[in-house]
Amino acid sequence: MYKTGVEKARLQMSSLEDLPAAASVLLGMAKEQPVILFEGPMGAGKTTLIKEFCRQMGVKENVSSPTFALVNEYETTERKLIYHFDFYRIRNEREALDIGTLEYFDSGRMCLIEWPSLVPGLLPEHYLLVTLQPAPESEVRTMTINQV
Repeated sequence: MYKTGVEKARLQMSSLEDLPAAASVLLGMAKEQPVILFEGPMGAGKTTLIKEFCRQMGVKENVSSPTFALVNEYETTERKLIYHFDFYRIRNEREALDIGTLEYFDSGRMCLIEWPSLVPGLLPEHYLLVTLQPAPESEVRTMTINQV
């Protein structure tokens, strides 16, 4: 489904208190790669991580999962645009194409993509892949960042 990339970071988050540091690591890597894919099971913390990431980018507005809208647009204090996608409820890639997904991905702007495995044929050639894996019956999450 995804191209094999190079692992750039692996972090363990024991609680929400570790979230700012994890988002900061991701932010440092995102300066080179504006398209970031977020994978993990339901409840792994994808949206929570994205909220903190956007806060650190300077987004002042409410960041929420665009589950029904498919894409939300946020503006940073520096007037940079961030696009947040959630393809969880998408029926097929055509639906994603109809909202202009490829134009968003090719815009050079920050694109944060939840459930990218549902649109594999639309993903750009290069991206960061953030995988969140919760430990069974624990608050611990492992975040792995691969560069593709």
